[in-house]
Amino acid sequence: MNNKEVLAKKLNIKTSQVEAVLKLLSEGATIPFIARYRKEVTGSLDEEQIRVIEKEYEYLENLSKRKEDVIRLIEEKDLMTEELRNNINACLKLSEVEDLYRPFKEKKKTKASEAIKLGLEPLAKMIMSFPVNGDIASLTKGFDMPLEEAITGAKYIISEWISDNAYYRKYIKNEIMYHGSICSKKKKNAVDEKKTYEMYYDLQEPIRYAKHYRILAMNRGEDEGILNISLDYDKEKILNYLESKIIKNPNSFVVSEVKDAIADSLKRLIYPSVEREIRANLTEEAGEKAIVTFQDNLEHLLLTKPIKNKVVLGFDPAFRTGCKLAVLNPFGDVLEIATIYPHEPKNEVEKSAELLKSLINKYHVDIIAIGNGTASRESEAFVAKTIKGSNVLYNLVSEAGASVYSASPLAISEFPDLTVEKRSAISIGRRIQDPLSELVKIDPQSIGVGEYQHDVNQKELKNALSFTVSKIVNEVGVNVNTASSSILSYISGLTKKCINSLLEFRKNKPFTNRNELLKLSGFTPKIYEQAIGFLRINDGENPLDKTRIHPESYELTNKIMKKLNFDVNKIGSEDAKKCLEKVDVEHLANILESDVYTINDIIEELKTPGIDYRDSLDDVILKSDILTIDDLKVGMELQGTVRNVLSFGAFIDIGLHNDGLVHISKMSKEFVKNPMDVVKVGDIVTCYVDSIDKEKEKVSLSLIKE
Repeated sequence: MNNKEVLAKKLNIKTSQVEAVLKLLSEGATIPFIARYRKEVTGSLDEEQIRVIEKEYEYLENLSKRKEDVIRLIEEKDLMTEELRNNINACLKLSEVEDLYRPFKEKKKTKASEAIKLGLEPLAKMIMSFPVNGDIASLTKGFDMPLEEAITGAKYIISEWISDNAYYRKYIKNEIMYHGSICSKKKKNAVDEKKTYEMYYDLQEPIRYAKHYRILAMNRGEDEGILNISLDYDKEKILNYLESKIIKNPNSFVVSEVKDAIADSLKRLIYPSVEREIRANLTEEAGEKAIVTFQDNLEHLLLTKPIKNKVVLGFDPAFRTGCKLAVLNPFGDVLEIATIYPHEPKNEVEKSAELLKSLINKYHVDIIAIGNGTASRESEAFVAKTIKGSNVLYNLVSEAGASVYSASPLAISEFPDLTVEKRSAISIGRRIQDPLSELVKIDPQSIGVGEYQHDVNQKELKNALSFTVSKIVNEVGVNVNTASSSILSYISGLTKKCINSLLEFRKNKPFTNRNELLKLSGFTPKIYEQAIGFLRINDGENPLDKTRIHPESYELTNKIMKKLNFDVNKIGSEDAKKCLEKVDVEHLANILESDVYTINDIIEELKTPGIDYRDSLDDVILKSDILTIDDLKVGMELQGTVRNVLSFGAFIDIGLHNDGLVHISKMSKEFVKNPMDVVKVGDIVTCYVDSIDKEKEKVSLSLIKE
């Protein structure tokens, strides 16, 4: 099978689908474009599947290239056999190819290479022939060195031969992986002040079942000098296996020497190498799973429902430097900035309350968004008391990444005359008005909805999160007349030059037609094709410009509307929806000689043109009064917002300073393999207080009603 066939089989799709995706990618098509506008070519593969095809095919191509290189290098040494060639070609992983190539590699200076220089390789071969007549002394005759030195050198050569044997290594790896354990112990004099790694002080679990988050935690504890990590496995079993395979004649007088060589090979060469490889594989797999967790959490955070048409006051809490306030109109524009000092050391409580009330009354503030960082608990209490009796509500907003954005060149260019803290207050307020538009300004790695994010491959994490942001931005789409440069940078195909020319054009007048973009500097026909379906014009000349229908399908759309006998200006109306509900998509596709996927997407867009599907998600929980840990009782029912989902459970914001933890065992009466099967970031859930630790200010929750 060629690589495309191998990949199709692995992904359980047709080879033609793989070929179609690779062809489109090679022609410069982006993943969002392919997923949305080339369903008829790919068989409706989604973004995730297309990305897997892209990554997996690249790996398979690199694997093929490495196989070719290895075969060529072995052939140059005139050591290639048909069996070896077949074994190399059958490899599914790069590590398997390297194991087969190991015996033929040019080695650095080793004990074996030094022994070979001394001419001891013939002696090693004689020993491995397992002679029965004679003795060790007779074998070493003719070697100009002491017997002990000659035997030792020969054993070094034998040890390396054993170590280089790909089949022995494969057996040992599998034995350790499937029957071994990973062990964690606290170092003798290590100091773990906060007892962060307490559960790892004496932990042992099977390697094949080791949880990925534990692997990453162990690695971190080891790096910090607190833990010793080791692999435990049946060395006696492995030794016996090798002896049974290598010792051809147990009656030979060299058996003890060969046994010494086997033991030396295992201890000095194989075990350290294989253990490093296994731990590297465990770390890589753990990192991949942690990245997937981060991606999933980020995706749902970006899809948080925006609070539209509300005046919001962003509140960045602090003690000594004062709390920064930013009043924003419904479009996120800054109306006024202020600073109050309701906390220590100034304690200007009354003065601060008066200023907050005056801002609320002056601008008819609907919602106060309070950052959840330092002084947030005290600020929440202050706000709750100040707004008591009014119609104003508040919400605790995650500050993760706000300080990173506030000090960034982007924030400085947006608000050059404001301090970092004032920019942060603006960002906090905008995060509930339009979470997606605000969060795309922040490096995704700083948003803080993952686990062990600093312990995984940072390049892989960055690429994965960038892909996730791009996927969501393009799914939602943007208003070309209001979108920021930050969110435009994630739009399919757009370059920096395109974005700059788009923003420059917008300074003078709004776009009224998608075709105007074609005239801008940087907008080649290819870029226009890739981007335009994700750029909307809400009040333009052509009602289709506010939909996700691609201009390449406008002619087809007009034919559909003509067939159904309604005008383009009626799209989205109740009459249009009723008419479209009755459409036989397959029949229409046959009549118009088009494909079902495109027709179906057009019909859906004509029903609800320009709809923001985030509007159908759960509303953000808004509060009017503070909840303290003293108000809680075991069994109490609460409403909460899922803030982070990890492998062992989820953290839920129930209105306290610290989020409550729902352990995976408390998520359902049924067995839960993955918490993400039960909850997602942003979900509004009903939960129950399971236990309360007032000293540590921690609350454990349950999703199971007893």
